[in-house]
Amino acid sequence: MLELNDLAVSYGSINALHDVSLKVENGSIVTLIGANGAGKSTTLRAISGLLKAQNGTIRYEGEDITNEAPHRVVARGISHVPEGRMIFANLTVQENLLMGGYLRRDRGNFSDQFDFIFGTFPRLKERAKQVAGTLSGGEQQMLAIGRALMSKPRCLMLDEPSLGIAPLLVKTIFQKIVEINKSLGITILLVEQNANLALEVSNYGYVLETGRIILHDQSSALRVNERVKSAYLGG
Repeated sequence: MLELNDLAVSYGSINALHDVSLKVENGSIVTLIGANGAGKSTTLRAISGLLKAQNGTIRYEGEDITNEAPHRVVARGISHVPEGRMIFANLTVQENLLMGGYLRRDRGNFSDQFDFIFGTFPRLKERAKQVAGTLSGGEQQMLAIGRALMSKPRCLMLDEPSLGIAPLLVKTIFQKIVEINKSLGITILLVEQNANLALEVSNYGYVLETGRIILHDQSSALRVNERVKSAYLGG
């Protein structure tokens, strides 16, 4: 579904990604793990069109989307839940969700999407009229995922979904990610510093280090890889 070949991205004179190549199979959950500053978020932002690629290609469903405008990337079926959630704090939960469906042509027919989102995240239904800025961190993450689902994506990119969330809610969020993948068949590209959880829910993983992919394998194999265990899994 998604393929990066020799992708290079820079921030001014700083090279953030060096010849990154990866594949995301249709219907799978693929994770990128690595330390802070490894280039994980940069990879997602380049796919979304938020950052320009200096070299390399990004292909989605066989078509070259390198450096395509972000709204066109969304229209193609890729939704990005950014690090820090970036919800519209002054809008209500329901208004945030409606913003997620802004590019849809069937804007009057959101009932199925609302039903799924409220069924998956019942707290959002309880707080539909509440201003989003007053939600807890976990509830805001649910809202950010729900907002992304409103565009009816075929590929969902999640950047650090566990960041700033109470430990009790982290497991819930990850259970919901698996549920979205299985029940809707949505392909998921996951960036997550909690490598244990990321490898637990994903099918395949890539390890990024200073902008380069140093290792990739089935997630089950990475979990027992000595190099991965010592660097990212606490021994």
